[in-house]
Amino acid sequence: MKCFSIDLDGTLLNSHHEITEKSNIALNQLQKEEYEVIINTGRAYKDVIKFKELENRDFPIFCMNGSVLYSKSGEVLYEATIPVSIYKMIFPLLKKVGVEVLVYTNHGNFPASLPTLHQKSKEEIDSLFRECDYSAILNRYNLKIYKLIAFAHYSQLDKIEKVKEVLGAIPDISIASSFPNNVEITSKEAQKGKALLRYQQIMDLSFDEIYAIGDGDNDLTQFEVATTSIAMGNAPSHIQRKADFVTGKNDEDGFSHAVEYLLQLSGRNINYNPL
Repeated sequence: MKCFSIDLDGTLLNSHHEITEKSNIALNQLQKEEYEVIINTGRAYKDVIKFKELENRDFPIFCMNGSVLYSKSGEVLYEATIPVSIYKMIFPLLKKVGVEVLVYTNHGNFPASLPTLHQKSKEEIDSLFRECDYSAILNRYNLKIYKLIAFAHYSQLDKIEKVKEVLGAIPDISIASSFPNNVEITSKEAQKGKALLRYQQIMDLSFDEIYAIGDGDNDLTQFEVATTSIAMGNAPSHIQRKADFVTGKNDEDGFSHAVEYLLQLSGRNINYNPL
């Protein structure tokens, strides 16, 4: 069985956070050719299934960089969490650096999830963080913390480097970036590459080939376990250097071009007419 592991932001989604018609047709073609198509993203589940192109498909969805694995039917197969004790250690360090912090939990995301901030003004975002009662998060019943996102304005990228420096020595966590101005913090067991290996074990599958496509630092672990890794043309140069080949940008239907190229290599032709 062949697997195609697909990042969302900057990869399957264009800069308007849309799945284009060509990309949707490419997804159809992969399913037609009986690939195991996996959405492997930093997003939370509800921020994935809101796309009409994805909501009715039987794709496994790996969320929050492998923190939670969902089956094709939406069943939770695996969870990796950040211990509350580690959260209590990390949070004041992040605030001391001066970054904003998003907290992803089983009770929701506080003060919001990253995608919901895209359409908000700076004033609205500042108000959200100013009004967030982080101490109340710890009072939630049976709290599970899946991921933290530390982020700063693009004019303050030095803060992001400081975050990486401060967190680098803390055990039991993984850090990666989906954008240059953020750091995503998860359990050390939550990585996109580990999620691909874990899914095979849980489902008693063996992928003969794994194609992994993405554009960010959090995609490097899936590149490491892939037989073929594909970087988007909009990915930073250090990501592109880690990939087996580079496709077009996400605003140039780079995902669909990569699928077309790979299927042609395997002796198949992708049809860009709606299926």
